[in-house]
Amino acid sequence: MSLAAEQSATPFKGPTGVFSAALTPLTSELLPDHVEFAEHARWLLAEGCDGIAMLGTTGEANSFSVDERKRLLEDTVAAGIPPDTLLPGTGVAAFSETVALTRHALSCGVSTVVMLPPFYYKGVSDDGVFAAYSEILQRIGDARLRVVLYHIPQMSAVPISHAVIERLIVAFPETVVGIKDSSGDLANMEAMVARFPGFSVLAGADPVLLPLRRRGGAGCITATANLVARDLAIVFRHALDDAMSAEVDAAQARIVAARETASRFPQIASLKAMTAARTGKLGWMRLRPPLLPLSEEQAAALDSR
Repeated sequence: MSLAAEQSATPFKGPTGVFSAALTPLTSELLPDHVEFAEHARWLLAEGCDGIAMLGTTGEANSFSVDERKRLLEDTVAAGIPPDTLLPGTGVAAFSETVALTRHALSCGVSTVVMLPPFYYKGVSDDGVFAAYSEILQRIGDARLRVVLYHIPQMSAVPISHAVIERLIVAFPETVVGIKDSSGDLANMEAMVARFPGFSVLAGADPVLLPLRRRGGAGCITATANLVARDLAIVFRHALDDAMSAEVDAAQARIVAARETASRFPQIASLKAMTAARTGKLGWMRLRPPLLPLSEEQAAALDSR
């Protein structure tokens, strides 16, 4: 059976397409800038994103309080961004706060969230990771909820193993519908695609979208989508179309170049500097400590590229 036929035979339960791991603009008081964020979200959707993964790593979510996160989501929906295009991050270190953030998202009309495991304690067992997710999902107990797990071991130091994924799919088959894999390990993503038919495996690194898509992946949630959403959309939609191979290869080259540029200096600061250059709004340069903006020299070096 061809890849296209396999995908048709086993439709994805979770999200598919290109999702931006959206940056969060800040005011001069280093608070989330709700108006500017909604404008950025509208621009991303117009550029070809299928949705906005807000309040994730790239969005500096773990530097914001629960109340700040709730207010940003509320105001984004109130500004007219469709709730079904939003995938907010709701996983934090305290599982009770994860429950509260997820329930709040549901109350705003959002059904799909991206959820880190509790990440402060390291070296926890698979049983512990499963227990945390199970406790959270049972306490929420809402049939509307769809959860995309978030595997980013280089930051969380709490990996999500295939064994844990299998247990969660068995226990919560209509709720645990996908995973964002930001490990950069394509072999791990391909193995999940093969092992869990219909499970939405989403690349967390922009250059990996193309090979993963060709192996049956569901799409991506990536940082450089803040800059090159159009190119990522070309790759996602035409990766399997031989007649579009030249266009796909050209888009892939632009994606890789943008990713390499954004990774020359600290990535979030670089993406914000590049967004400031695109919009002409210097407020985009702000980050909430402990993260710091680029120096003038670093920003100039990026601009020259």
